[in-house]
Amino acid sequence: MREKTYSISKLHDKTATVLLTTALIIVGLLYLFPLLWFVLSSFKPGSELFTYPLNILPEKPTFTSYLDAWNSLEFPRLFANTLVSAVTTTILTIFASATCGYAFAKYDQKWLNFFFICIIATTMLPTEVIMNPVFIIIRNLGLYDSLAGIIIPSINTATGIFMFRTFFVSVPDDLIESARIDGASDGRIFFTIMLPIAKPVILTLGIFSFQWRWNDYIWPLIVLNDPKNYTLQVALRGLVGAENINWTILIAASVVSIIPLLLVFIVFQRYVTDAETTSGLKG
Repeated sequence: MREKTYSISKLHDKTATVLLTTALIIVGLLYLFPLLWFVLSSFKPGSELFTYPLNILPEKPTFTSYLDAWNSLEFPRLFANTLVSAVTTTILTIFASATCGYAFAKYDQKWLNFFFICIIATTMLPTEVIMNPVFIIIRNLGLYDSLAGIIIPSINTATGIFMFRTFFVSVPDDLIESARIDGASDGRIFFTIMLPIAKPVILTLGIFSFQWRWNDYIWPLIVLNDPKNYTLQVALRGLVGAENINWTILIAASVVSIIPLLLVFIVFQRYVTDAETTSGLKG
C-alpha cells in the first residue's frame, strides 16, 4: 500500500514538474519572440520592414542600418554621457540606500520608523507629481543642463532603502554586539561586516539601478538642453520627427543601446543567486 501511495505521489510530482516546465518555456518564448523580431528587423532594409505578410527573417540581410546609425549619431559621446550618469548614480544609490537601510534596521529610534514610513509612502506618488518641485530645486542650484542635474535627484530610491533594510533586519544583532565588544565603531561595523555580507543586495540593486538610469528618458529630456549633454535615450527620441521616422536607423540604434544592459546582466546575474555570498549568515 505504501509503495502504491509512493508511486502515485511520484507520478504527481513528475506531472507537476512537466506542466510547470512547459508553462515556463511558453512564457519564456512569449517574452523572447518580440525581442527576437526586434533584433532581426534591424538587419532588414527599409523595403522589408512593412511588407505584407510580415516575415520574421530578413530576405536580404544588411548591416547598412547600423552603419547609418553610427554615422548619424555620435555614439561615443552619447555612450560616455549615459555611462557616466548610470554608473555614478548606481554607486551613489547603493551607498545611500545601504546607509539608510542599516540605520532603519539597527537603530532603535521611533522617529526613524516614522521617517521610513514616509519614504516608503513616496512609492505611491506618480513620478510626474514630484518632477516640478525637483526641477525648480535643480534650476535654483544651477544644475540645469548638466549631468549632475540628472544624477543627484536619482540617488535616493525608496526601493533600494527597503531592500537593504529588509536584509539588515535579518542579520542577528549579536553579530553587531560582538563587534562592539571587540572595540569596533559603528562605521567600521558597517563597512567591514555589514556591507560585505550584503553583497547579494548590492549586486541586485546595482543591476536594477543601472538599468533604470540607462533607460531613463523623461527626466534627462526635461533637464538637458544642450545636445552635447544628451544621453542615449534622449538622442534616440530625436530620430523621431514630426512627419517622418527613419525606422531602419532607429531600430539599429535601439539594438545597440541594449547591448550594455545585456552585458551587465550576463556578467553580474550569477553573483545575485550565488549561495556563497550569504555564507556569512549561516550557522
